[in-house]
Amino acid sequence: MTIDVRTVTEADFADWHRALSTGFLQEPVLTAEQLDARRRQFVEGRLLGAFDNGRCVATYRSFAQEVTAVGGAPVPANAVSNVTVTPTHRRRGLLTRMMSRDLAVAKERGDVVATLIAAEYPIYGRYGFGPATWTTQWTVEVPRAGLDPRWSGPEDGGRIDLVDGEDVRKLGPELYERIRPAQPGAVSRNELYWQVGTGVVRFGGGWTEPFYGVYRSASGEVEGMVSYESDDNWHDKQPHNTADVNWLIAATPAAEGALWRYLCSIDWITKVKSGWRGPDDLLPLFLPDPRAARITHHADWLWVRILDVVRALEARTYEGTGSLVLEVVDAGGLAGGRFRLEASPEGASCTPAGGAAVDLTLPVGELATVWLGDESLVRLAALGRVREEREGAARKADALFRTSGRPWCPDIF
Repeated sequence: MTIDVRTVTEADFADWHRALSTGFLQEPVLTAEQLDARRRQFVEGRLLGAFDNGRCVATYRSFAQEVTAVGGAPVPANAVSNVTVTPTHRRRGLLTRMMSRDLAVAKERGDVVATLIAAEYPIYGRYGFGPATWTTQWTVEVPRAGLDPRWSGPEDGGRIDLVDGEDVRKLGPELYERIRPAQPGAVSRNELYWQVGTGVVRFGGGWTEPFYGVYRSASGEVEGMVSYESDDNWHDKQPHNTADVNWLIAATPAAEGALWRYLCSIDWITKVKSGWRGPDDLLPLFLPDPRAARITHHADWLWVRILDVVRALEARTYEGTGSLVLEVVDAGGLAGGRFRLEASPEGASCTPAGGAAVDLTLPVGELATVWLGDESLVRLAALGRVREEREGAARKADALFRTSGRPWCPDIF
């Protein structure tokens, strides 16, 4: 029988989630409570499924999102998540059918980009996505860090208080909205994000209540927040406990530094695991001995797919001044063409370039990779992934696209 790819209805929801859990190698049967919690993610028309003889065998979900461009502008995005294909139905083009359908609708809707966190690297490049941010985890060996073990609080007049989940739900959204415009690659968070992060909504499995810390400046303003957990690990009457950070956000370096020093000062804690951080995070340099912060994981994170080249390039800012003609190749037929970018610190314009001489030819996925300023077009040209049509064009483009700070997406979705 023909496999039907269609929009998922409320009546399909339990079967769709069974397929989702199967694809992610999780227990396929959810309790009624877990299904009720997950229904909070159900948005009419944004879930797709492939159905074989009435049974769901592939899943796909997208939802509305904003991603911060270089310079702070919020860009409308089509966030992609919950992508699975049941093992019995691989290599039948089901993901291609779902992805093509959803991206076409997203472009028609007016989304500028699509985003996702890739579970497997090789899959999404063929759909025009490119890795646009990276993430790094550190493990801090506290005894090596060189911090004063007598430290008892911020020395700038601020203070750190332990709070409850209810306080996080009240204070966290406002703090994050202050931070988001300053961090290229950051994505929007809705109310459900904070409910899940504080255990009000539980999608499955056990829940361990974290510790929550809030940094307030000398004036009393909330400028930082952390969620962390701890194990209970003793050997020979000596503590070897680890503080495992779920997330840490801060509006100022002072707040960030104070929260890291707090975590390293907790009695019995000998290691601090940083959680997912930006690859140029300040954490190691807050320590008298930065070598005490050892990189334990480094990987690609947020992937971007450009749907509208003009709006994407005009949404961001540029530190230099220059003009480029780009030939964007898009096998998906959504965003290809020839475009002239005129950029300066005062603003940018991007217009169709018609028959103008081309400086660089690049696939749409490589444009996504450089859009947030993290990758070098010179590197991509050396790899043969970008073609210079004029000598020196890649270096000229780097002067426009590269940024002084690296983009970072704090979230997984």
